[in-house]
Amino acid sequence: MTELAAMEFHPQPQAGEAKPWAFPAPERGTLDNGLTVLRCQRPGQQVVAVEVLLEAPLEAEPAGLDGVGTIMARAFSEGTDKHSAEEFAAELERCGATLDAHADHPGVRLSLEVPVSRLTKGLGLLADALRAPAFADSEIERLVTNRLDEIPHELANPSRRAAKELSKELFPATSRMSRPRQGTEETVESIDSAAVRAFYEKHVRPATATAVVVGDLTGIDLDELLGDTLGSWTGSSAEPRPVPPVTADDTGRVIIVDRPGAVQTQLLIGRIGPDRHDRVWAAQVLGTYCLGGTLTSRLDRVLREEKGYTYGVRAFGQVLRSAPDGTGAAMLAISGSFDTPNTGPALQDLWTVLRTLAEGGLTDAERDVAVQNLVGVAPLKYETAAAVASTLADQVEQHLPDDYQATLYRQLAATGTVEATAAAVSAFPVDRLVTVLVGDAAQIKEPVEALGIGEVTVVSAE
Repeated sequence: MTELAAMEFHPQPQAGEAKPWAFPAPERGTLDNGLTVLRCQRPGQQVVAVEVLLEAPLEAEPAGLDGVGTIMARAFSEGTDKHSAEEFAAELERCGATLDAHADHPGVRLSLEVPVSRLTKGLGLLADALRAPAFADSEIERLVTNRLDEIPHELANPSRRAAKELSKELFPATSRMSRPRQGTEETVESIDSAAVRAFYEKHVRPATATAVVVGDLTGIDLDELLGDTLGSWTGSSAEPRPVPPVTADDTGRVIIVDRPGAVQTQLLIGRIGPDRHDRVWAAQVLGTYCLGGTLTSRLDRVLREEKGYTYGVRAFGQVLRSAPDGTGAAMLAISGSFDTPNTGPALQDLWTVLRTLAEGGLTDAERDVAVQNLVGVAPLKYETAAAVASTLADQVEQHLPDDYQATLYRQLAATGTVEATAAAVSAFPVDRLVTVLVGDAAQIKEPVEALGIGEVTVVSAE
């Protein structure tokens, strides 16, 4: 037999010393047309991310035209004064770019991603879309038809149906937040190109907009490039729009959206709480994560691992609108789904978890795992330019300082178990929660009523 050569083992590589990390700080500037610009140099990021925020909030939509902001956002990529819709799409494809847009309560946001080698072309197309969108009758009609086709599918989706009902229950009928973000069938049917252009002309202008640019900008004269592209967009100035405070009724109650024969129940529990300008935000983020932020959280440990009621339950906070004067708010929610026969027992155990949290508090171990998950993985979370740009855009949208995210991570790391417990208990008081259940009312109404967590009302799923 041939003798095998001796194997030479090399020493195992050792981990290097950890480098300090902080969320990158942007540089601010303003173009001659009034457009605010935040730029962030990210070496090695050859795909540049650009976010443009427009001060066109949903509450500014005319009466009876809910959804016009969404149609306008989608129409930005459907042709300009230089290109038809098909030509515009082809030009984006030629430079390897993607352009997306959406409308939400704070305003409309456009997101461009483009290779740095094609940045000039990509910014030119973005500028054309903002400066002179075509809003052609045929394209608006198509977008309206597409939106109308989406609505029945959303109503058939239990989680979307639960969100719709929770908004309707929480907020007063006069509030735009009580109605679907993208409009209803009745309002979307009324939208035409004239309505879209009127909304655009009234609310879209560089003086009230912000552009965020993130990527490897080495060797690029960004000032000149922005001046030649987004700087060509013109418009009038505007006074700041008054923003009404967010109000909600979180009286403890249960709404069952009846789905006869449903084999599982979709759960959504919610109320409103402080936004990111409140001192309690960091502790609230940490406490909520301990409660239901991951597979190791307390809700999952009880309802999934111990009882087997669900594939997972999540607790989270989502900013609805943020303002330094205290008029903003965040949605604090718990979501999940259970098989129909166990809906009553699962809700009972969920309330037991909340009561136990108030009585015994979180443990130091739960707090330490949450901090490690939230703070320790941040460098991975922000590896891409798009992730950094999105977070910087969030900060602008929510009127936060440019160093907010970096400060938040330091606050999370310094938050103790007692603070996190108090914030989580305050976020989810057992007697001040609106509970929406999408399921078979005939099977779940009686056991839910027996829990005594609030008056139970049954509504039709239609």
